[in-house]
This record gives sequence, structure tokens and C-alpha cells, in this order.
Amino acid sequence: MKTIKYILGITLVTLLVVSCKNETKPEVKTVEVESTSETKELDPNATYAKAEFTVEGMTCAIGCAASIEKKIAKMEGVKFAKVDFDKKLAMVEYDEAKVNPESLENTVTSVADLYKVSDMKTVEDFSATKTCAANCKKACCAKDKAKKTACKADCKKECCAKKA
Repeated sequence: MKTIKYILGITLVTLLVVSCKNETKPEVKTVEVESTSETKELDPNATYAKAEFTVEGMTCAIGCAASIEKKIAKMEGVKFAKVDFDKKLAMVEYDEAKVNPESLENTVTSVADLYKVSDMKTVEDFSATKTCAANCKKACCAKDKAKKTACKADCKKECCAKKA
């Protein structure tokens, strides 16, 4: 009788040890994800223009500014779009044959009725809004005399004042 109890005890302990492992096998799930990175075909012969405009009525960077930026970027002929919530500024580079400033304004106002576009202007370069200090660090504080001549006329930096 002792041996039967001994065998039952060993069987019970073995069963508990084998069945109570804490190892979990990872579960692999496949999720279909819609790709948002569409590659646009850009026309190499197109004439691209750049526009800057103010967008009034935005209340947040994640919702408002991002949705406006996505809507503009999806337009046919738009090469680049950036909406800055803090400055309330939108910058767009577009194909003049496919997009015009009026269509940009219509796209922004179609996102929501509370968005208003103002101060629409075409620009030569988006970096024109940067301060002289930023430009000096890049161009005119260089030791090369040719690059020092790239200083703006109104720049008050020491490196610009001593240009050759």
C-alpha cells in the first residue's frame, strides 16, 4: 500500500510540474496596414512655384495642421507641403500647370469651414523667412572669402561687417 501511495505522489508531483510551466509561446498576428506613403510621379519638365499663406482657425498641431498638410500634399501637382501650427503658416511647392493659389485656398477651406486663408504670396525661397543669424552661420561666417560675400546687406554680424 505504501508503494501505491508513493507512485501516486510521484505521478501527482510530475503532473503538476509538467503542466504548470510559465512559458508562453508568442502569438503571431498578421495585420493588414494601409500604406500612407504614396510615391508621386513628379513631372521633370514642370514649372514649380512656391507659395506661402496664413491659415487662421487652427486650434491644434496634431489635428488641424496635420490634416490640412495631408490634404494639400495629396493634391495632384503638389510636390511639397508643410503647415506650421505655431506660426499659422503653410508653405507649398506645386506644379503651376496643375495647381494655382485659388485651388490651394479651396482645398484648405474644404477641410473645415473654420479655416481661413490669408496673405497668399508666392515666394522665391522658403528660407527667406529665416533670420540673418541663421544665414550667417551657414554662409557668411565661413572663412572662405567667396562665401563671406553671401551676407545680406542688413546683416549686423561681425563676420558680415568684415567681408572682403
